Order: sequence, then structure tokens, then C-alpha cells
Amino acid sequence: MAKMNLLQAINNALDSAMAADDSMICLGEDVGKFGGVFRATSHLQEKYGKARCFNTPLTEQGIAGFAIGMAAQGSTAVAEIQFADYIFPAFDQIVNEAAKFRYRSGNEFNVGSLVFRTPYGGGIAGGLYHSQSPEAYFCHTPGLKVLMPSNPYQAKGLLLSAIRDPNPVLFFEPKRLYRAAEGDVPEDDYEIPIGKAEVVRNGSDITLLAWGAQMTEMYKAADKAAEEGISCEVIDLRSLLPWDVETVANSVRKTGRLLIAHEAPHTGGFGGEIAATIQQECFLSLEAPIARVTGMDTPFPLAHEKEYLPDYLKVYEALVASLNY
Repeated sequence: MAKMNLLQAINNALDSAMAADDSMICLGEDVGKFGGVFRATSHLQEKYGKARCFNTPLTEQGIAGFAIGMAAQGSTAVAEIQFADYIFPAFDQIVNEAAKFRYRSGNEFNVGSLVFRTPYGGGIAGGLYHSQSPEAYFCHTPGLKVLMPSNPYQAKGLLLSAIRDPNPVLFFEPKRLYRAAEGDVPEDDYEIPIGKAEVVRNGSDITLLAWGAQMTEMYKAADKAAEEGISCEVIDLRSLLPWDVETVANSVRKTGRLLIAHEAPHTGGFGGEIAATIQQECFLSLEAPIARVTGMDTPFPLAHEKEYLPDYLKVYEALVASLNY
């Protein structure tokens, strides 16, 4: 084991994957000698050369198209989109080309060895163009997988799984957690199964569900609730597409209540999909309406970032309301 922050765990995963797979390349804006804007790819060009870790022009559509082409020709391509907010120029390439590549060929060819890494979310005073959480757009697209780790251990294990998965994967990294804390991470190669949620705290009164940076707020809310004698079961979804219906449903059947938190806006957020599914699976077990604590249906504000973001106090208020329903 080694102590790593989330950013170091991602760099370690990329290093491990490149050492094991000579066909793997990393590409993106400033990912070479500079290591990217957050330094996630630091030292990889020095170690593996400019042919395997290289800078691209400032064109997200071009980054995606080039990565798709490399994956189609047999390379393992890991493309970095500098901020998740910048992924929209590449949207057509990802959802109309990468996601459909295998299907349209009847499995004659594919771009399975393809990962798009990108930092998402607020909490760094980035304003409306550097703070968005666009995961729900891609969860609507068959043919993709969508992952969002919340700690260093998950970041390395899930990224290695994503790189080796035979399908194109979007890997959203919570940038405000990059250097927030360290955790124990195995130095050896390991993978975390895609599509499996993690029950990180057992409880009996209400299920709290989140992913990525929101897990920090869930822990705080659960701690505050415990001071009042409320027992919270806390689940880290970590894989959104596919997502672990069974684990969440089993928890809700036990607690009778569910609260979902995410940074993305309320309308069309992935929490709505979870709520609809759990309502269908657990209708007779529910003791209160499923609650959602989310970002607002506005552009992401700079001056009012604290008011926009879901936090543990908003979660705590919502879980008390659910228990008093």
C-alpha cells in the first residue's frame, strides 16, 4: 500500500496500464511534458516517449475523433478532455460514433479500447464554464459506460477497469477531490468491477446514495444524523452506466427511504432515473417519497457557488423531512 491522493492514483493507474500494454496511448491538451492542467499525466511522456503520450491541438472534436480512429485500429486510447465542460464539441463523436461503432458493424469492428477522462464538477470557483456535471447526457446513450470515482482507491481500480473494458468508457474525475485527501492505494495492479455499487456504511433508517464528490457530503450528513440517533445506510454508486439496481433496491427495501444527491441540475439529472427505477422495484417498501438533493436548474454560478452546490446541511435537512413524512 501507498498513500496517494486521487490525482496521484489516476497517474499511477495510467502508468501501470501503459507499462502492461504497449499499444496504449494518452492524448489531450498539454498532457505531454506539462502533464495536463491538473498534472494527471505527469512524467508519462518522459517514461514512455512522445509517441505514446502527446499533446493535441485545442479541439475536443479532434481529440475524440483521433482517439476513436486509434482505438478502431487496435490501439488502447485514453483521451483527456481538459474540463468536462469542454466535452460538448466532442459530443457528436462520442455518442454518434464511439457509442455506435460496434452496433452498426454487427460486431465486425469496434472501438472498445477507448476511454475519455475528464475532470467534472464545482467547488473550485471555476464559474459556469469549468464546473458542470454532464454525466446524465452520456447515461442516455447505449453503447457507453460511465464511471465516477470518489476516492483514490476507486480512482485507480476503476480507471484500470475502464481501460481494459471492451467498450468505450467515460471516466469523470471529481476535480475538487484531486488533492483534498490521501488514502491507501495498492501499488500493484488491481481492478474494481464496473456496474457494482459500494455500501460504505450500513444503516437502518434511510439510504443515502451519491457518487463522486457528493460522497464527501453524504458522509458528513450521515455523521450529523447519527448524533440525533438516525441510522443512515450510505451507498457510493461509482458506476452510473451500468448502475447497480440490485444493491440500491436491497438497501431501500431494508430502510424504506431513499435520498439521492448529485451536483448536476435537478431536471434531467441521473437521480431521476434512479428514483423512477427504485419506485418501480421497491414501491411497497417505501415509507416516504424518494428525495433528491441536487444542483439548481440554472447555469453554474460563480458568486453563488455555495448556494448552488448540494452540501451536507441540505442533505441532512432532506433526510429529516423524509423521516418525518
